[in-house]
Amino acid sequence: MMMKIDKKMSEAAWAILAENDRGGYTVPTAHLYPFQWNWDSAFVAIGFATYDIDRAYRELERLAEGQWDDGMIPHIIFHAPSDTYFPGPEVWGTRHRIPTSGITQPPVFGMALRQVHEAASAAGRPDAVERTRKLFQNALRSHRWWLRARDPEGTGLVSILHPWESGSDNSPAWDEALKRVPTSTKTTIRRKDTGHVDAAMRPRDEDYQRFIHLVDVYRECEWDPARQWEAAPFKIADVQMTGILARSTADLLILAQSLSSPEERGELERMHQVLTEGLARRWRQDLSRFVSRDLVSHRDVEAPTQACFIPLVALTLDDQQRRAIRSEIKRWLDGMVVGVPSTAPFSPAFEPKRYWRGPVWAVVNWLISDGLRMNGSEDLAREIEQGTVQAIERAGFCEYFDPTTGEGLGGGTFSWTAAAYLVLSQRS
Repeated sequence: MMMKIDKKMSEAAWAILAENDRGGYTVPTAHLYPFQWNWDSAFVAIGFATYDIDRAYRELERLAEGQWDDGMIPHIIFHAPSDTYFPGPEVWGTRHRIPTSGITQPPVFGMALRQVHEAASAAGRPDAVERTRKLFQNALRSHRWWLRARDPEGTGLVSILHPWESGSDNSPAWDEALKRVPTSTKTTIRRKDTGHVDAAMRPRDEDYQRFIHLVDVYRECEWDPARQWEAAPFKIADVQMTGILARSTADLLILAQSLSSPEERGELERMHQVLTEGLARRWRQDLSRFVSRDLVSHRDVEAPTQACFIPLVALTLDDQQRRAIRSEIKRWLDGMVVGVPSTAPFSPAFEPKRYWRGPVWAVVNWLISDGLRMNGSEDLAREIEQGTVQAIERAGFCEYFDPTTGEGLGGGTFSWTAAAYLVLSQRS
């Protein structure tokens, strides 16, 4: 059944993206997140591609401006100053030509580039190939960095060295690993987020102390990837990150058929094979989901969070796995006003209103529904998409939603929620 597109809501989504435009790049929301965020912008570019292709390209081009010489695309690019966010560029001390953070975020860039390019090609834009080819090289350099810097042993799983890199900052998935990280900091913590949003919806002070301790450690490594890898007290081979990287690699491979050399195509094919094989080994039949691996404790991360479903976007599961993961997702949806919760509602760690410990995120649902559709579960994908669209229509373009009530939470007028609405509301 086709969802009826609400023209007024689409216009409201366009207005939010216009309101959050800062000159070719989009902030997630004013005040709370006043800079350009990596995976936010990639999702936003896909949203722009539904109605303004030039602006979609520009979003990715401005993100690429912050790419480091070694290929890393940082998680924050400080294009313009703001005093409403901590930690700012002075805390990171990266000394890049454009002020940036020193860590990264999920590499949605490649996924976004394919969708922007296909929209541009369908529209007959004469600049599509030239603009895509330049951004393709940015993406390829980023993927090379991931395998070199975050999987130096060639396991097929890339690691995060800071919870912020995962995008799901204070997820219960990190609780055990973060216990090893001291709460002492060399940086004075001046939280700004709780001045914009109720503290009950945000990470706790103890979480922030550990987050900033990690920033201090890596700053002392002068942001050198090899030194960070050796010094890291937090090192997780993450199935969410690896799943997104593998999917982005597959999307780059499709673009590469017409945009790159045979050598680059071969490189991407090898990269994709390594990542998908590594990811496939992380399936746990007894849990009906994929699990990350703590590389310090050498233990599986069994906390039931949204990360365990993200490999769906990259892998073709066998029939047994499909049935198992479908049943598991339906178990998470049972009794929820809107799903998929970011932590299983039957978990002791579930908090329906606290950042990444239970709330529903539109972009996560977007990824999960894409993965379900790839694996033959059209009906469940559609159920999640329609529930997400309806939650946004009821509560507005909020950062996230309480799965038990549907209440909108966190920051308001949120860019990637607007982008998700523009994409998901057009699906059947």
